[in-house]
Amino acid sequence: MNEKFPLTQEEAALIDRNEVGPSNLTEEEELYKENIIDHYKYPHNTGVLQDYTFSRREFNPLCGDDIALYVKVSSGEISDISFVGKGCAISQASISMLTDKVKGMQLKEAKDIKREEVLGMLGIPIGIVRMKCALLSLKALSRGIEQFETGGQDEEAGSC
Repeated sequence: MNEKFPLTQEEAALIDRNEVGPSNLTEEEELYKENIIDHYKYPHNTGVLQDYTFSRREFNPLCGDDIALYVKVSSGEISDISFVGKGCAISQASISMLTDKVKGMQLKEAKDIKREEVLGMLGIPIGIVRMKCALLSLKALSRGIEQFETGGQDEEAGSC
């Protein structure tokens, strides 16, 4: 897994803007597309928490997206959260945005986040081919919470 954040200027220049979304977007969707690219270049909440409560790793074999999520829970609240990973702009932006959203949230609320909320945060139409990329973050969070609540061990590897 690549733990180097943010991207270098050379890496950022290689982003194919058309890969993030179709070219016929509305003005509002174009703004969301810029937000996705910004989260990809400069992701929030990166790194490995040293005192996490649980972690979960998920891998998308279709495109190679690979993320590990680290969550610290205090009094039923997600008091801190981080991730490391590599993958396409959609998957990396999704995990960055989701970690922003759930930090400070009660675990039971985070467990109820639906796929439509994650897709709404991205704000652009996501085709069937990119759906697993967009929802890998939610899968990691949901399965991690489920595992934590049932007393399971940290997951080192999961797959779609």
